[in-house]
Formats: sequence, C-alpha cells, structure tokens
Amino acid sequence: MMVIPDMFLMMPVAASTLSLMLKSDATGYVIMGILFLGSIYVWALMFSKWFYLKACKRECLAFLRRYRILEHPAALFLDKRHTQASPLQAIYDQSCTALEAVLNVQGTSASRLQAEDGGLAKITLSDRQIHSVQSAAERTVAEQALLLEANMSYLASASSAAPFLGLLGTVLGVMTAFGSMTGSGSALLSEVAPGIAGALGTTVVGLFVALPSSLGYNALSDKVRQLTVMMDNFSQELVGDLERVHGA
Repeated sequence: MMVIPDMFLMMPVAASTLSLMLKSDATGYVIMGILFLGSIYVWALMFSKWFYLKACKRECLAFLRRYRILEHPAALFLDKRHTQASPLQAIYDQSCTALEAVLNVQGTSASRLQAEDGGLAKITLSDRQIHSVQSAAERTVAEQALLLEANMSYLASASSAAPFLGLLGTVLGVMTAFGSMTGSGSALLSEVAPGIAGALGTTVVGLFVALPSSLGYNALSDKVRQLTVMMDNFSQELVGDLERVHGA
C-alpha cells in the first residue's frame, strides 16, 4: 500500500484555508493582517527566547563545573575570575559583593577569607553575616527569574486573544453577509455562502496563531522553571558552603 506523505495530505487543507481568506471582506482582511503580523512577532519571540534560554542553561552548567572544583566558595570572586555572563554568575557576584560589604563594615577585608597559599582562612562569619549573603542571593534569584520570564506574557496573550480576534472577524463577516442578503432582497444560500465562508477564514487564521503560541509558551515556561530551580539550588549551595567553611 502506498503511503501518502503528511505534507500532501495537508495541501488540500492549506488550499481550502487560502480560499476562505480570499473570500473575506475588508474587515476580515484587516483582522487577518493583524493576526499575520502578530504571528510573525510570536514566532520570532519563540525562537529568540528558545536560543536565549538554551544559552543560559549551557552557561549555568559551565559555571557550576568551575565553581564546584574550587576549595573556597568565594575563590572566583576574590581572584576576579569570571565565566560568561549567566544567571548563576549574577547570583554568585551579588552574594559575594554582599559578603564583602558586611566584612568591610567590621573592618575586615574580603581577601582575608582566603589564605595566601590559596587555602581556607580561619575567619568566622556570624549568623547575621550569613543571612545577609542569603538575602542577596534570594533577591538576585528573583531578579534573574523576572529576566528569564521577560516577554512571556506576549505568548500567553497571543494564545488567548488570537482565537477571539478571529471570532470577532467571523461574527462581523457573517453580519455583513446577512446584511447584504437583506439589502438585495434575496434569500438564496448562494448569495451569502461566499461571505460566510470568508468570515470563517478569520477564525481559522486566529487558531493558526493561537496554537503555536500556546505550545511555545508551555515549552518555554518549562525551560524557565528548570533554570529557576537551578538558581534556587545554587543559592542554597553557595550559602551552605560559606556556612561550612566560615560558619560559627
């Protein structure tokens, strides 16, 4: 039995959809134009966000590998060694900056955390100082989570608004079709069928915009959630390492 490729099965559907679009009225064309421009933006946003989140995860994993081979948790900061910018790098830098600030208040240099030979210095951090670092880490996690979620609301809005915008075009198109039938005094179905068919085209276009937006939003939300969990875990790991090395 000959297997017909899916792309050939979809060709009649695409042709039918295009036929409906061409039968639409001026209002339908305006709505479909808005949906088309929205679709371009949605696809561009999904691809750019996908590659951005993928790069963030790769850089976070690279940072973790560098951090976990060090004997001292603040070694990267003290030696001014930085990996590529990543959410974990930002959490690490802000936490170490907060630690440096609380040490400066009591007249202790942050460089004393690490011994001259690269080993661990015998400096004890109070619970209040550890808490300051923890607060800075948690605050930075929240800030980075907002950056990761930037523009995600547009995908959610597109997935929910596009079908209704398409439905609006359909309702207006049907009203126009029946209005023209009333004006002509004809009750033949052939008089209103083209207008109704064109009106349905806006609903189809709206669904074509909404479905990818919904799927893309769910996929990207999952990646954001994974990175957020990674950031939370690292902030706890960093604070735990400081307590282990310099805790009272």
